[in-house]
Amino acid sequence: MIIDWCRMMPRAARAALLSAWTATALTGCANTKADTAATPPLPETVPVLYMTAGNPSSGSTSVIRELAAEYAKTHPDFKFRIESVQNNDLSQKVQLLAASNDLPAMFSYQSGEPLLDLIRSGAVLELQGTFEQLGIAGQLNPVAVDLLKRMTDGMGLYALPLELNIEGFWYNKTLFARYHLDEPRTWDDMLRAADVFKNAGIQPFAVAGKDKWPITRLINAYAIRKLGADAMERVYRGELKLTDPGFVEAAGTVKQMAQAGYFGQDPNTVDIGSAMRAFTQGRAAMIYTGSWSIRDLNKTVEGRIPPEAIGFFSIPLAAEGLGALDEYPMNAGLTTSFSSEAYDDELGDFMKYAFARYGQRSMDELGLITGFKADTTGAGVPPLTRMVQSKLDGAARTALWFEARFDTLAQMTAWNGAQLLIQDPSYTPAFYMSELQAALDGHSG
Repeated sequence: MIIDWCRMMPRAARAALLSAWTATALTGCANTKADTAATPPLPETVPVLYMTAGNPSSGSTSVIRELAAEYAKTHPDFKFRIESVQNNDLSQKVQLLAASNDLPAMFSYQSGEPLLDLIRSGAVLELQGTFEQLGIAGQLNPVAVDLLKRMTDGMGLYALPLELNIEGFWYNKTLFARYHLDEPRTWDDMLRAADVFKNAGIQPFAVAGKDKWPITRLINAYAIRKLGADAMERVYRGELKLTDPGFVEAAGTVKQMAQAGYFGQDPNTVDIGSAMRAFTQGRAAMIYTGSWSIRDLNKTVEGRIPPEAIGFFSIPLAAEGLGALDEYPMNAGLTTSFSSEAYDDELGDFMKYAFARYGQRSMDELGLITGFKADTTGAGVPPLTRMVQSKLDGAARTALWFEARFDTLAQMTAWNGAQLLIQDPSYTPAFYMSELQAALDGHSG
């Protein structure tokens, strides 16, 4: 009973009181000067530990560190420590700590399948209800909440979206204007624009085939416009198969784009850095990527197209498709979760301070789009950032990226097959999708 009551107390007082009770049990309860002198000194406050793969000096981690330092100025007993872990080692370390019931108070983790085991074991804190109790639930972007709750099969919100990325096509407005082209609203419109650019000697799309995922992102883009924003979730639930006609059509469309020369020569030898340079130097008219590229696109550098010459359009509509222009593939990057065992009033008070300010601070200082609400009207907010934030705010539905629900085997099958799809004329879209479905079936079996 003592231990249960102790768990309800602030974390800083637990160790001290348990030590004092232990000393009392051993020496008796007589209130003498000797007993008082024998009482051990209070231990130092246990710090709130944030284990993350993020760089403490940049991005979201730097904002959290800054807010913790501010909070500590008015809460001298509050201690905060960041432990940096290599991204490749993060999952294994979190799993080991969870197995020993020793998770840090805050930790970075994947927001999809890996988090489900921790949720089922009760190791992580449900955050939507916690934020409601703290009075800061209104700080969360509902679109981000919906995305992350869908990643947990609707069990709740167990990860915070410290970043929020939207996907679509960036385009060179100067080139579009030169050839009297409007933003494409349909896939056919976009391919007609690609023809114009190819005939003018301009590469229509920069595609980083060497990195593989940019190819599957294009397949997914067409698929969600053909089959609806929930296409990949329906595959996960077994309601659709990747061998269904809409998916084969998506793979076939991307293959035809490659065969038409829209991706340039040998796209499988191009990495993401080279693809971005081809776009920002005006050698390619369009590139499919996400809002994580904003910090690069916002730069004004000699020899590159200026930010004001860059536009963004949503994935165009597919003929007779179910998708809509206000539906976007999104991801929340590497999210942050909280240990349910470590949570107490002290940690809650810090969370209230930090996350009431996090969204605006990230926007003002870094131009970082997050899953928290922020005012984008400030003079320091770059126009591209403001534009993407407005599209996020107006999003009706979110879509998962292609491999969001894949295990490692299925992911590698998708990536390696995508390279063959755009390179090998004999590798058919139907065969690609049948191989990928077989990988998924092997996992589910």
